[in-house]
Amino acid sequence: MSDVTALKELVGTFKNLKLEIGKVIIGQHEAVDHILLSVLSGGHSLLVGVPGLAKTLMVHTIAETLGLDFKRIQFTPDLMPSDILGSEILDETSHFKFIKGPIFSNIILADEINRTPPKTQAALLEAMQERSVTVAGHHYKLPKPFFVLATQNPIEQEGTYPLPEAQLDRFMFSIELTYPSFEEEVNVVKSTTNDDKPELKALLSAEKINELQHLIRRIPIADNVIEYAVKLVSKTRPNTAHSPDLVNSYLDWGAGPRASQNLILGAKAHAAVNGKYSPDIEDVQAVAFSILRHRIVRNYKAEAEGISEQEIIESLF
Repeated sequence: MSDVTALKELVGTFKNLKLEIGKVIIGQHEAVDHILLSVLSGGHSLLVGVPGLAKTLMVHTIAETLGLDFKRIQFTPDLMPSDILGSEILDETSHFKFIKGPIFSNIILADEINRTPPKTQAALLEAMQERSVTVAGHHYKLPKPFFVLATQNPIEQEGTYPLPEAQLDRFMFSIELTYPSFEEEVNVVKSTTNDDKPELKALLSAEKINELQHLIRRIPIADNVIEYAVKLVSKTRPNTAHSPDLVNSYLDWGAGPRASQNLILGAKAHAAVNGKYSPDIEDVQAVAFSILRHRIVRNYKAEAEGISEQEIIESLF
């Protein structure tokens, strides 16, 4: 099958995935779009939202429609790295045997990831970047594809540990979930207070998703679009050649090169699912906020004056 034919098929598959997910998840269209884009791009996503917005249900539903193995890890203050990665035990023959942890799955739901201490949060770093883990000096490859979809509650501070910038940078998207509209909430209540449970079909498989990830990377892109993405990221870095006054005044730190890479991959995936054979600047802008918002650090002046990440990023366009 040619790449052009495969891209045409992807448009239909994407629409069908959204219809299937919509049987369970009402609204939250942008969040669902960005999770699927991160899957096609091979990236991880952080879902940020208050309790009750179906973050966990959304991840479970998407995993089911993608036909992937799914494991949920509830992050708690007493969770240890071995609870995620696995550990070696002494078997009956007095030999050490490695028992795999829940990390050995296609999709990992890291539920309330900021509730566990930094030592345990760091256990995910190698897995997220290298798609492998090292336990007791032994190197283990994770199954492909592999995604971490983490959830975080932005309003609770008691008993939480802020994610370090190094870990935030491993997430391709930071997706903000908002309250549903009145009509959407009415439909949510109707569909969740009866005895009907929709049956979901798996529309993809692990092998197919691996193929689609390679297809996305093969999409051609013009040099001027790459330069636009790199310049957009460089504008977020205070007191550098391209940084505007707003950034110099309100940011302590900007985004790194991984943001530029993710902007291009995200733009390619966004173009592909919208029937375009090559991304343009509008595709970069469509994914920019979710890719940059967790990679910039506002200073005290920005917080005091109520200047949000969204205002700063939008000003860079």
